[in-house]
Amino acid sequence: MQRQRPDLPSADKRWKLVNATMRRNGYAEHALIEALHSVQDAFGFLDTDAMTFVADSLDLPRSKVYGVATFYHLFMLKPQGRHTCVVCTGTACYIKGAGALVEGIEQRFGVNPGETTEDKSLSVMTARCVGACGLAPAVVLDGNVVGKLGTDAFCDRLQQEIAE
Repeated sequence: MQRQRPDLPSADKRWKLVNATMRRNGYAEHALIEALHSVQDAFGFLDTDAMTFVADSLDLPRSKVYGVATFYHLFMLKPQGRHTCVVCTGTACYIKGAGALVEGIEQRFGVNPGETTEDKSLSVMTARCVGACGLAPAVVLDGNVVGKLGTDAFCDRLQQEIAE
């Protein structure tokens, strides 16, 4: 007997995309991370309703879904700014100045890692490694890897991105 799947949370067409991701994987537990990525791609972040829908659809405890969403650093649990900046703080990047880069961003834009500016223009995060050690210090800016820039040069570039 097949289990009844929950209704979509709303008529928003993005939920159909999320549901299609889970259906394509047979609503199996192994689809959890892909389903969470699908929600975040569609809505920009994972809220409680979204995690509940995924948990109920995959027949998983809500605590497991929340645990996975909070374990993986790039899942966002609140709305993000128009621009996202992820500073790599892995060993190579740290040695090449990632700490100074984070401090420079904090000073210039008034936002700490894990926060979003009041005007919602920028969200800043750190990650242990973004896999671009050869570009150290590496930053993922709006999904694109930027590297080998000093603090001032990077902050100037970030300022330009925000202004556009």
